[in-house]
Amino acid sequence: MNRTGRVLILLGAAALLTLVLAAGVLFLVSGGRPVDFIQKTLLSISLSSRQDDLNRPFSEDTTPLRFTINPGDTPRVIAQALVEASLIRDGQLFVDYVRLNDLDRQLEAGTYFLSRSQSLAQIAVALTDSRSSQFPFRILEGWRLEEVLAIIDTSPYFGFTGAEFMAVAGPGSVQDAAFAQAVGLPEGASLEGFLFPDTYQLPAVVTPTMLRDFLLTAFLERTGPQLAQDAAQQGLSLFQVVILASIVQRESVHVDEQPLIASVYRNRFTAGQRLEADPTVQYALGFRGDTWWPRITVDDYYSAASPYNTYLSDGLPPGPIANPGLSAIQAVVYPAQTNYFYMRADCRADGYHDFATTYDEHLANGC
Repeated sequence: MNRTGRVLILLGAAALLTLVLAAGVLFLVSGGRPVDFIQKTLLSISLSSRQDDLNRPFSEDTTPLRFTINPGDTPRVIAQALVEASLIRDGQLFVDYVRLNDLDRQLEAGTYFLSRSQSLAQIAVALTDSRSSQFPFRILEGWRLEEVLAIIDTSPYFGFTGAEFMAVAGPGSVQDAAFAQAVGLPEGASLEGFLFPDTYQLPAVVTPTMLRDFLLTAFLERTGPQLAQDAAQQGLSLFQVVILASIVQRESVHVDEQPLIASVYRNRFTAGQRLEADPTVQYALGFRGDTWWPRITVDDYYSAASPYNTYLSDGLPPGPIANPGLSAIQAVVYPAQTNYFYMRADCRADGYHDFATTYDEHLANGC
C-alpha cells in the first residue's frame, strides 16, 4: 500500500473515531435520548425568534371561557381547539412550545377557564392542572329562585343553564328524601328558601345536581341541629321557619332589626292573624318592569290573587318567597320577646321601622 492509501486510511479512522466520540458525547449530554435532544435543539433555535408571539395574548378580553380537554386529546388536537376558540393564533407554535418544555406529557384532561388575555405560554402551563379550575358563585340573601337562575344564565362559568338547574330545584323536581324529611319539605315543593346564600368555590365540572347538593348541604351545616331542635320545641318545622325567615329577610334592611321584625310576624302567626307582609305581595306579582321585587300600590294588596299574598290568605304562604340568610333564620327561631303586632318604615328614611302593639299606635307612627 502506498503512502497516499495509508494517509486515507488514517484519516478515515480518525473521522470514524471523531464520529464515535461525538456520538458518545451526544448520548451522554442528551441523557440517552439523542434524537429527542436534536429535535429540541432545533425547536429551541426556531422558537428563540418567536418570543413575542409566545407572550402576546390574543386580545385584552378577560372574559373567562370554558375550555375542555377530553381524555386522549393530543397536543395537536388541543392546539386546534384553542385556535377555534380564538384563544391562540398559531396551533403549530403551541405544539412546538409544549414539546420543547416537556408540557406535552403533562397536558391534563379536564375543564378549564381561560381568557383571551392570557398568552400562549400561560395557557400551555394552565392546561397542565385541571384541579385548580374553580370559580366563585355567590347567592345574596333575599334572592328568589329566579334570580339564582338568572345568575347561572349570565355567568360564563357554568356548563348548564338556569332551566336545567330549575329542573332539579324547582317545583315537582325529585327531592332528596333525607333532606325533605329533615326540614319538613312538602312533596313536590321547590327548594326556594333552602338555596343557602353564601359565596361558593365551585369545581369547573359542577352539574345542576352537584350545585343543588352544595347549597342544601350548606343550609344544613350552617343552621345546625340545635336550631332545628329549638324550632321543633316551638311547634315549627324548618320549612315553616324558612317561610317566615324569607319574609323577615325581604322586610329588613338592617340585620340588627330582624329579631324585632320576626317578633311581629311570630305574634301575628300565633294569634291567627293574617301576616299582611308586603314582600308576599311582591312575590305574588312576579316580574314587573325590570325586577322581581317591584314597588307595590295599595291596589296590589287586594288585586294580586295568589295564595302567597298574605293580605288575602290566612296563615303562612305555601312556601318561602326568597332564600333567607342565617341571621333571618335565627331571628325567627329566637325572636325578640315583644307585644308588637304592627310595624312601618320610620319617618327618618334610614331603613329602620317603628313598631306598635295596637293599631292606633301604628297609625300614630305615620309620618
